[in-house]
Amino acid sequence: MTARYEWRGDFDNAALNALHADGFGHPVARTDWRARLERHSLGWVCAREDGRLIGFVNVAWDGGVHAFILDTVVARDCRSRGVGAALVATAAGEARAAKCQWLHVDFEEQLRSFHFDACGFRETAAGLIAL
Repeated sequence: MTARYEWRGDFDNAALNALHADGFGHPVARTDWRARLERHSLGWVCAREDGRLIGFVNVAWDGGVHAFILDTVVARDCRSRGVGAALVATAAGEARAAKCQWLHVDFEEQLRSFHFDACGFRETAAGLIAL
């Protein structure tokens, strides 16, 4: 099967909540993703296979030259097939088309190889305050 990637693809909240729960290992929430994305995002990428939502990434931005990927998730049964890297590549291309100059990401240590090796991010100095 081949995944199809859609910039600002249509989705329903239930499907995205189920994917998020599967991918991040938590109970299914009732997040209104549509409202959240419309309010804060440059766009998002949906990966579908046979009509099923199997991957997602949110591209938030500052309204200028900085974009940020958040909530990158691939269904557990679809991992290690390049879906995540293709989601990020699509997000990067669309952010570039929107005249963004920088694409930022933060991640947990176990995802270091994915972001640096599979997606092409470079290590930078950054800061974080836990709130």
